[in-house]
Amino acid sequence: MKVDFAERARALVGTPFRPQGREPHALDCVGLVLRTFDLPLASARRNYRLRGDHREELARELKLHFRTVRKAEQRSGDLLLMAVRDDQMHLAVRTGQGFIHAHAGIGRVVETPGAPEWPVLAVYRRRSR
Repeated sequence: MKVDFAERARALVGTPFRPQGREPHALDCVGLVLRTFDLPLASARRNYRLRGDHREELARELKLHFRTVRKAEQRSGDLLLMAVRDDQMHLAVRTGQGFIHAHAGIGRVVETPGAPEWPVLAVYRRRSR
């Protein structure tokens, strides 16, 4: 049975944003990914911040559960790694209409239509279990 990760992420839309949020009632972008893709909480450090030079460390962690795909091949349910700023990354789940992410400014998980406003650094697809 194929899991629809975009629908799993969509079920989290409206969840309040909280930095380092990993609980079902409060999420950040890492928490959204953990919940959407059913990853163990231990697979991401509790104090993980997507700021600074953590890109290589994050890429190693993602490759445990995901495989990279070319940007041109992205599809609904894929994980997007984006650069919000030079020193800050952000994770989101691609949907057919846009992407779902934990939006700090709005204060909750939202689905945003269209392409992300931030550069997509990499696209990942969940490995089969």
